[in-house]
Amino acid sequence: MVHDSMRLILDEHSGLSAMLRSLSMMLDRGPQDDRDRFFDVLRAMLFYVDEFPERQHHPKESTLLFPRVAELAPQTQETIRQLDQDHAKGEASVRELQHLLLAWELLGESRRTAFEQAARAYCRFYLEHMRLEETIILPAAQKVLTERDWQFLDVAFAANIDPLARQNLHDPDFDLLFSRIVMQAPTPIGLGES
Repeated sequence: MVHDSMRLILDEHSGLSAMLRSLSMMLDRGPQDDRDRFFDVLRAMLFYVDEFPERQHHPKESTLLFPRVAELAPQTQETIRQLDQDHAKGEASVRELQHLLLAWELLGESRRTAFEQAARAYCRFYLEHMRLEETIILPAAQKVLTERDWQFLDVAFAANIDPLARQNLHDPDFDLLFSRIVMQAPTPIGLGES
């Protein structure tokens, strides 16, 4: 049986993976002839990463899921320590990316390489982070958590669901953000003009 909280974590990872891959595709494409749209889309993507995964997804994992898994599956403790360290530095990393993006936009091409390198490193880091959660922590959780643990997690994780992972639920504020990204990002990333 796949519990609601497990499904939510995987859905949230899927949404974030799509956003990170889209960000990488935007970097591959570059600003071309529409710098304003390019920077607007990247700012919106980084805002999403800061707003939901860093501020809501990670705290749920670090305070609710990880401690119980570490208690019942001690072999996961080192990985959990690493994941918690990742969570602790994640918000600062996104803020640094936002600063580097603004520097590129306002100060020009001399700042492009710094942003691109940091953004690509962040995407690799985050995708690896989610891979560890999905291949080590979540399988351990499925083996060791009790039905009572899952019921608690299901309620706690449902309290704030990633708008990208929602099924038939809409948050008007986030709908505007995602519409902005999708409508402005060029194909094949979004529906905007190439």
